[in-house]
Amino acid sequence: MPTGTATILTPNKCTRLRRLLESPQLEFIMEAHNGISARIVEEAGFKGIWASGLAISAQYGVRDNNEASWTQVVEMLEFMSDTTQIPILLDGDTGYGNFNNMQRLVKKLEQRGIAGVCIEDKLFPKTNSFIDGDRQTLANINEFCGKIKAGKDIQNDPDFCIVARVEAFIAGWDLREALRRAEAYHEAGADAILIHSKLSRPDQVLAFAQEWAGRSPLVIVPTKYYSTPTEVFRKAGISLVIWANHMLRAGVASMQAIANEVYSSETLANIEDSIASVKEIFRLQGAEELLEAEQRYFTTQQNQTHAVVLAASRGQELADLTDDKPKVMLPIGGKPLLRRLVDEFKKLAINDITVVAGYKSETINIQGINITLNPDYETTGELVSLACGQSAFSDDMLVLYGDLLFRNYILQDLLDCPGEMVVVVDSGAGTNITGAPDYAYCSVPDERSLFGKEVNLLHISNAEETEYGKPCGRWIGMLRLRAQGRRWLCEALEELKKRQDFNSLGMPELCNYLVEQGKPIKVLYINGHWLDVNSLDDLDRASNFTYS
Repeated sequence: MPTGTATILTPNKCTRLRRLLESPQLEFIMEAHNGISARIVEEAGFKGIWASGLAISAQYGVRDNNEASWTQVVEMLEFMSDTTQIPILLDGDTGYGNFNNMQRLVKKLEQRGIAGVCIEDKLFPKTNSFIDGDRQTLANINEFCGKIKAGKDIQNDPDFCIVARVEAFIAGWDLREALRRAEAYHEAGADAILIHSKLSRPDQVLAFAQEWAGRSPLVIVPTKYYSTPTEVFRKAGISLVIWANHMLRAGVASMQAIANEVYSSETLANIEDSIASVKEIFRLQGAEELLEAEQRYFTTQQNQTHAVVLAASRGQELADLTDDKPKVMLPIGGKPLLRRLVDEFKKLAINDITVVAGYKSETINIQGINITLNPDYETTGELVSLACGQSAFSDDMLVLYGDLLFRNYILQDLLDCPGEMVVVVDSGAGTNITGAPDYAYCSVPDERSLFGKEVNLLHISNAEETEYGKPCGRWIGMLRLRAQGRRWLCEALEELKKRQDFNSLGMPELCNYLVEQGKPIKVLYINGHWLDVNSLDDLDRASNFTYS
């Protein structure tokens, strides 16, 4: 090693757990019950993990009565340890047997990088403390002390911690008995004492803490007396607080709500935006094959998709709200409309985003976009803006209006839909439409069948009935183009620029021109779950939309 350099050793997990227990300030650890919940606890900032016996049993779907074997618990701990860097303290029930079982447990825990184990002075097989606790028999003090000594004798790492959990209050004994047991366990070598109570007030643990007087680190589990201010624990000299089962309970509540919603609605559309994305699960897994999985499920084309957003107009219908900003910068639920649109792109790895701006373009301060100006926005229409963004065209691209809100699955389905050019048509659009209605006339109406037919766009018009019959829905302002479609688009723009009315043309005229030239534009039908913002009423609906 070169002269003058020093090796900085990172404390191992056992040492870090001991430092938590012996810290002069109050510390906290959070329950986890599998690898992904352990990763979440670590990312939240906790310094340690409580591997709860209740939670690990529950995630196996069995009771907290040692129905999950100790080897199954240790197997789960291995996954939890491998995916995290912070120490894990196992809720080791009674040690899963006698002193001999305790020694084998400690040996196996150390092999898997577990920093410590907490054992409770009850009989094997144990029953959860909150189920008829006062009818549960406590272990013989000498026998329990033997377990502690056996565990301390077998450990290899001197900082591996054994926490002795005193169940005297749970079983209906008094403070004197709790102190008698704690002192015996401390003398036997326990590194800390966990004093447990099932009361809704902390009176028992506070009385114990006062009498214990810091003889060794003191640990509590305030599951029942959860409303007690944390400052009370600090003043009492508590060393470590365990939030013991809240990750499990939060997960159960969320899963029940989602299951009930999907069962009753028979669709995923209502919940997809409110749950973790598949991509987030990949991230939490830390899998090296993440890129391969994204290519499989999100496709390589999607990663190369470019988006062109038409956002040059002011939004006159919104009155003085757009005096100092374009409508795409109006806040919807505390976030600018354009920011929401960009976020939807980012969810699907669409990172090359060009916004064609005009009115008050200097107020657009959204990160992650490229801004192209249409200097003639006051006297020109959408096609001029689109032509201004032509340098951003690619062989996999989207063209969208900047005032759109939509559920993310719509964009995902559009990216997955085959065809060189694809438009999104809402077949369920009602009469309460603001702005240009953009009625879509298609080759086949939306039959909402499991195996949808191939549908082509015939025409877009503001008229509710044309030579094509009645409209099949409303074009929502989303167009997808692949390589050949991009070439058709560029050729169409060049031809349309020769027309005297080019400056007034919009996207519907472009689509109609392409259809007239024999270029097939495929239709992706949807049924609601989107909104464009054109009026004050739309703003109200938009706020509701973002929270629904």
